[in-house]
This record gives sequence, structure tokens and C-alpha cells, in this order.
Amino acid sequence: MPEYVKVAQASELEPNHGKLVEVQGKKIALFNLDGKFHAIDNTCTHRGGPLSEGELEGDEVTCPWHGARFKVSTGEVLSPPAPQRVGSYKVRVNGPDIELEL
Repeated sequence: MPEYVKVAQASELEPNHGKLVEVQGKKIALFNLDGKFHAIDNTCTHRGGPLSEGELEGDEVTCPWHGARFKVSTGEVLSPPAPQRVGSYKVRVNGPDIELEL
């Protein structure tokens, strides 16, 4: 049975923005894409840049350190220099709360 953990309130995250949340020792980048929420690991696989601080354009976030791009809905690498994808998490909205499956 999956365990969902509350990480934020939906009202805390503006549309088309990201936010860092920490859950069970993990740093996770939470994104609001026009009211649909997505979560991926916050740490870029290239040099550890904070993806929650990256520029969000559509379903893509650009690492603020060296420009690697990731798909926020899947964690897939879209452009170098990142060598591999980042983890992604299932997200659900439960009333006013945003919850992640861990």
C-alpha cells in the first residue's frame, strides 16, 4: 500500500513555479504546472544544482547551474550536461494539501 505524505498546501505554490520541500530526509522539487502538481528529485545529476530554483518553461525545468533540462512530469533528461534522469514522485491533491507517494 503506497504511503502518501503531506508536503505543502496547494495555495503555497503559484502556477508555473517550483518549490523545495524536504520529506523524510529527501530534497524534492515540487512544481505547479497550471494547477497540476509534479515532483522530482531536487538535485541535478550533473553537479547537484537545485532544480527547484531552475527556470520552468512548460513541462521543462532548466538547472540554474549548468543548463541541463529535465521533464518535470517524469524526471527524464532532455538536454546535457546531466548524464541521467532524476527520480520522480506520484503527487495527489487531497483537499487543500499536496501529498507525495513515498
